[in-house]
Amino acid sequence: MASLRVPPMNRADDVRADVCVVGAGPAGCALTLMLLRSGVEVALVERSTRLHRDFHGEILQPGGQRVLDELGVLDAARARGARELDAFQVLQDERVLLDIDYRRLPAPYDCLLALPQRHLLGELLDACRALPGLTLLEGHRAKALLQEDGRVAGVVAHRRGAALATVRARVVVGADGRYSRIRTLAGIDAGRREAFDQDVAWFTLPGPGRATGAVQVHRTEGGAVLVHDTHPDRLRVGWTLPHRTWNRVAARGIDEVRGELAAALPRFADPIHEHLRSLKDLHLLDVFAAQAGAWVRDGLLLVGDSAHTHGPVGAQGINLALQDAAAAHPVLLDAVRAGDASRERLLPYERRRRPVAAAVHRMQRVQAKALFGRGGPVATRVRARAASWVTRSPAGARITHRVAYGGDAARVRDDLFVVPAAGAR
Repeated sequence: MASLRVPPMNRADDVRADVCVVGAGPAGCALTLMLLRSGVEVALVERSTRLHRDFHGEILQPGGQRVLDELGVLDAARARGARELDAFQVLQDERVLLDIDYRRLPAPYDCLLALPQRHLLGELLDACRALPGLTLLEGHRAKALLQEDGRVAGVVAHRRGAALATVRARVVVGADGRYSRIRTLAGIDAGRREAFDQDVAWFTLPGPGRATGAVQVHRTEGGAVLVHDTHPDRLRVGWTLPHRTWNRVAARGIDEVRGELAAALPRFADPIHEHLRSLKDLHLLDVFAAQAGAWVRDGLLLVGDSAHTHGPVGAQGINLALQDAAAAHPVLLDAVRAGDASRERLLPYERRRRPVAAAVHRMQRVQAKALFGRGGPVATRVRARAASWVTRSPAGARITHRVAYGGDAARVRDDLFVVPAAGAR
């Protein structure tokens, strides 16, 4: 585990908190808000000073929507700009093979929600700032973990052009994403596995008059292309490519890339030719699965992508991150109140959530093979029959509910809140 000799600090650079959360993504911000509402002092350390995460995941399943609603931030985040999507569809040659209708689910969470992360994080951070007990260190990168008697006791962070800042806390939460610095500093193996055989190149197009109303997967001879509406009146497109072939694709040049995409998406050929001007307009996502070797240590807990990383199939990333936060909240609160942040005290969180992440990994491998796998006419007919069964049968409705909420639909423990939300009477 990395450590650092810390020079004497001015009081302004020496922060003390009950919990230090590193990473202001969906999991980190939601967990910070839950802890603040529970009367816990939180230091939130975030490397960035901006919320412009345009090509991060933005599809919210109903389970994630419910967590945000229970936190009282969903409506306000939606008001900043979002798009409701009624279905998840798989198409081949413009023919719909699979049509999973989210309107079959009980209201009010009877849709997928395309919610840009800048809107979600902006609302969560505003709610956190309005409460007592928050120390926000923006533009700070975690440089080392503090240790006392073999346990994690805080974080040393650095901001460009400024002195080192020390955050001393009973528990450090790593919520800093798939390439987690906190996980690396703790010496925990990421558990990366090449479980998927594709990467995704994302881009956006103007969408007036071309709204899909759904998350669509367009199967092609070469793989698949994902399309969904996004705010404001645009289309978000994900082009799946064989794993680690981007350099060969890029060498073909933008004209060939445009031609292949237009052939795969004839309905959107005109905006592809008009608006996809350069390879710089495409943003590559390295797709892999990961399950960290440990999620908790004495004084340390990992949530979201820091603990487990998933592919984009099924739009599970933000859902799992928010539900991780809801599951971690009562465990952390118990540790703070007991003055005991040992691994044993934190372990109930890992025992609860690790099997959930593993189940999603298994589901995504099956989905990826079904959606992106190649094959001849026989394979296509088999997929079509299976898709028809899922679409129409009662079992299909149960599958939809499972995808929407997961195997452990963690709820926010608002009975543990002692601080009213800002504006509440």
